[in-house]
Amino acid sequence: MSTPEAIAKPVVKTQTVPIAAAARVRRPTTFAVYRWELLKLRAQKRTYLGLGSAVLVPIIFLAALAANGGGPDEVPFGRYVTETGLAVPPVLLLFSSIWLFPLIVSLVAGDIVANEDGNGTLKTILTRSVDRHQIFVAKLLASFSYATAALLLFAGTGLLLGGLRYGFDPLTSLSGTSIPTGRGLLLLGGVLLAYLLPVFAIASIALLLSTVTRNSAAAVVGALMLSLVLQIVGIISGLDALRPYLLSTQFDAWQGLLREPVDWAPIVRSAWVCALYAIPSLIAALLVFMRRDVTGG
Repeated sequence: MSTPEAIAKPVVKTQTVPIAAAARVRRPTTFAVYRWELLKLRAQKRTYLGLGSAVLVPIIFLAALAANGGGPDEVPFGRYVTETGLAVPPVLLLFSSIWLFPLIVSLVAGDIVANEDGNGTLKTILTRSVDRHQIFVAKLLASFSYATAALLLFAGTGLLLGGLRYGFDPLTSLSGTSIPTGRGLLLLGGVLLAYLLPVFAIASIALLLSTVTRNSAAAVVGALMLSLVLQIVGIISGLDALRPYLLSTQFDAWQGLLREPVDWAPIVRSAWVCALYAIPSLIAALLVFMRRDVTGG
């Protein structure tokens, strides 16, 4: 007859995984959160409003050129837009810095946090197993990605349609020398990189306003009005000493790349001036975001 000890089942040792460790395994990466933000941008109408404007404005500009038969001679490269398509993007960039690109960038960067506040979804996101700094970085990268895409569409549309209409002949530099087509295209790529510096600074300011005000309209209008005010300050003769340090002035820094030899001074100045606007804005936005009261929304 078997004793109770004999029929006792063997003890099976199980290995438990701490809850904290399991949570760490399942925690999404910042890149995954960034992809979620891009997917959300794809679903928003204002994303396509900005991108559509970036395509439509060059078309309208070239249509006006065809109707008038001449370019805007009073601006740099304006006299050459009917001679080569390489001159079209620089002229477009000159006009778009006044209101177009600050508006396009602010439409998304000024809405990316405030929109979720308004819809009540930010509280849900902040209570998930994602660090707050991951969410903030993902929203920042999504805003910058959108701004980059809009600028590439803007310049690419102007270059393509301008080249098809007027050809891709060499470009005359601001120094009066001829820039071969291949080098001209390479320099235009550098021009776009330089132009992105103040664009990213505007996006950073709009992101700060979006985080602080929790209101999309206030953030978009606030960023746009700041850009316009800086433009006005830049044209007041009594404030000439401030002009090199205004964010609006940095939208013209790319012109140094289209001189012979290349003038790097405005590019270098633009880099640190834009950083003075962008970095404090991002630090302030991050601090506010990290301290956001989840229970209060």
